[in-house]
Amino acid sequence: MNFNQISQVAVQLLTEFGLKILGAIILWIVAQKLIDFALKLVRRGFRNQQIDPTIVNYLLNIISVTLRIVLIVAILGFFGVETTSFAALLAAVGVAIGAAWGGLLANFAAGAFLIIFRPFKVGDFITAAGVTGTVTEIGLFTTSINTLDNVMTIVGNNKIFADNIQNFSANPYRRVDLVAQLHNDVDHNDAINLLKTRISRIPNVLTNPAPEIDILEFNLAGPVLAVRPYTNNEYYWQVYFDTNKTIRKTFGEAGYPVPEHRYAVSSSPLAGANAAISTPPLAY
Repeated sequence: MNFNQISQVAVQLLTEFGLKILGAIILWIVAQKLIDFALKLVRRGFRNQQIDPTIVNYLLNIISVTLRIVLIVAILGFFGVETTSFAALLAAVGVAIGAAWGGLLANFAAGAFLIIFRPFKVGDFITAAGVTGTVTEIGLFTTSINTLDNVMTIVGNNKIFADNIQNFSANPYRRVDLVAQLHNDVDHNDAINLLKTRISRIPNVLTNPAPEIDILEFNLAGPVLAVRPYTNNEYYWQVYFDTNKTIRKTFGEAGYPVPEHRYAVSSSPLAGANAAISTPPLAY
């Protein structure tokens, strides 16, 4: 056995394989740069056409995944792997993965339905699958929602699509729902008129529809007023807090007594005595 010839053949094979590995690495790096560049061009083209960002992000995700699969097949073909066989193998693996991970395909299908039916879009403030916040991205399999306490929450598309969805941004304005407790001795009509005047002066409160203020219910302290101004979505929390401040300030300046719960407690019939007990007052 000629060891010199064996070593020469081995060196030649290793050199050829090493060059192929090096070529594959270069091809991968260059192709990744080209894919990223192509995605930027596509994104720019979509923006120029003023296409909705929700659809743009979804389409770019699909294009990105497709191009990277094509790149992997091309690199395998560079190494001499039969790509037609690989495609068949990939399809078989896809079926196997789909059977094992049915939830993944369900999320993908739900993502497509979310794009088609458009119950919400990127930037909308929603409640879906028990999560409330602003939608930042609708992906192939998941949707990203930034909650009110600034926590990025990733939710499966299928869970969102199978649950109730509340889109607070769909309509141009919202109603703020608050209550105001009155003392039994306060004239409710006077309180209602005062609140209507003061609340209509709060910045960003709509005049059409006008604020709704009326008796909601009664309790042991007295009437409870429903205080419901309307405002545009972006000013919701500003109007919410300003309305609470206005209720306190209005009732305080009017000199209304502080509401308190009163209970009448009767002793046994033999004692024949009655006692009045008051709970601590409800401060404005």
